[in-house]
Amino acid sequence: MPRDDEDEDRPRKRRPDPDDEDDDRPRKRRKREDDDRPRRGSGDGGVGYVIPYKNAPALAGYYIGIVGLLACFLFGLSLFTGAAAMIFGIIGFNRARKNPEAHGTAHAWIGIILGLVQVLAGCGWAAGGISMLFSGPRR
Repeated sequence: MPRDDEDEDRPRKRRPDPDDEDDDRPRKRRKREDDDRPRRGSGDGGVGYVIPYKNAPALAGYYIGIVGLLACFLFGLSLFTGAAAMIFGIIGFNRARKNPEAHGTAHAWIGIILGLVQVLAGCGWAAGGISMLFSGPRR
């Protein structure tokens, strides 16, 4: 960016000398490797909000719930995938409530809801199969 003529007339600010003892301004503390103070932010660039990698049960419940939707079309298999998605979702939700840095409440809720849908679908398949088994041949 080109400088204006007015900028040339202004004196530049000089950087404070770190060895200057007359300077009364407070200095910022430099970060050291052995510093145990908590840091602001997780340093992951915001990825932790989108993919809660610190909350593995929430992620597991989410992925089992999504992939388990295919199991709704396979006779009673959705009972097992739905139960697993609900269990991991509940564990992940509790972990996210206890540790806010873990994130993942939305993933946990999706796992719980899809798990419930799969369990209900599995119960429907099981009820339909049992009724067909005991009804006998139609005349």
